[in-house]
Amino acid sequence: MIGIGLIFVGFLILGTMGHEYQAGTLESSEFGTCYEYSADKPPVEINCSFKIFDQIAFFAVVIAFIGLGIIALVKGVKGDWDSRVKPEDLVGPSRNQNDDSEEKDK
Repeated sequence: MIGIGLIFVGFLILGTMGHEYQAGTLESSEFGTCYEYSADKPPVEINCSFKIFDQIAFFAVVIAFIGLGIIALVKGVKGDWDSRVKPEDLVGPSRNQNDDSEEKDK
């Protein structure tokens, strides 16, 4: 359950805040200058490496959430739930649930 939650959070963060971090590579490669945009001020020129670093850090956090979610899912599937069976609950060729019924048949 925690794995699904972590994956969901990763995609939710990417979907809601990812648009702010997409322009750094495009501005750097196409124009060579990057700008910091705000609602109430004119654009301010900034160093492109800072903008690209912010973009990489954001995507690293998103990938970490999604990766941890996948690891949690795989760990949950490979868990030890099947090896923690009590001996009295075992059923099969070597251990029958109805041990008393065999004794009555004899």
